[in-house]
Amino acid sequence: MKLLDGKYVSEKVKVQIAEEAAEFLNKSGRKPHLVAILVGNDGGSETYVASKMKNCEKVGFKSSLHRYDNSVTEAELLAKIEEINQDDDVDGLIVQLPLPKHIDPEKVTEKIDHRKDVDGFHPVNLGRMMRNLPCFIPATPYGILLMLQEYGIDTTGMHCVVVGRSNIVGSPMSILMARNANPGNCTVTLTHSRTKDLKEQVLQADIVIAAIGKKNFVTADMIKPGAIIIDVGINRETSAETKSGFKLYGDVDFENVAPKASYITPVPGGVGLMTIVGLLKNTLASARKEIYS
Repeated sequence: MKLLDGKYVSEKVKVQIAEEAAEFLNKSGRKPHLVAILVGNDGGSETYVASKMKNCEKVGFKSSLHRYDNSVTEAELLAKIEEINQDDDVDGLIVQLPLPKHIDPEKVTEKIDHRKDVDGFHPVNLGRMMRNLPCFIPATPYGILLMLQEYGIDTTGMHCVVVGRSNIVGSPMSILMARNANPGNCTVTLTHSRTKDLKEQVLQADIVIAAIGKKNFVTADMIKPGAIIIDVGINRETSAETKSGFKLYGDVDFENVAPKASYITPVPGGVGLMTIVGLLKNTLASARKEIYS
């Protein structure tokens, strides 16, 4: 078994991003600029946004954070997004999910200018991705592709089973792994919690991408020897064992699955770190007008 080390790969890619950001600053006189909007005080969201802002600083980006409490109205939030859409100094805009129940996340996603949608969630970007046109690829799937590339894993002809069908990870991942590219060129099966023969489907997989949001959902009896395991899950539980007061678990039972795998991502230290790299690469591409002029 070989560990797919997100920390190692993300640090390597960030060095490259920092060099390219410095070149952009030298040519344009400004830094790539990422803006984040955070609503409420969810612990997980606070951690994720803080990490994104910290990594922007590390690679030489400008970053801005707009915070709102849970009482913000949908109209106020949409107005702020439109204001940022019109700001030529901003290259990327992300709105951290989840949002309060009175705010429709679909309205928020569609309000973001697709040319600044560095999370890759806007229907324009998802549609262009479906057609294999230049676009901002959703940050987590993008990070997974970068990791597979770094380890030189040729996925051509493999059977990839994706567990979970979200618009953020599962569905776009299934499209990307099927396209005519490397990583890609897989036969893809998209499964979810309602799949009747889920265990049998996963057992056939050369590559398992687990993104269902349930702690240790994928167990050793679902994995064939030598499979490649990509664990997207980040499940937080309170814990007296850690200084932070919580512990992270993946969607894969790492301890029992790892001995059967040829490659596997850890949690933490795997896909989560690569998601931030995907976000940074999209922001740099936006600043350079590589996707949309």
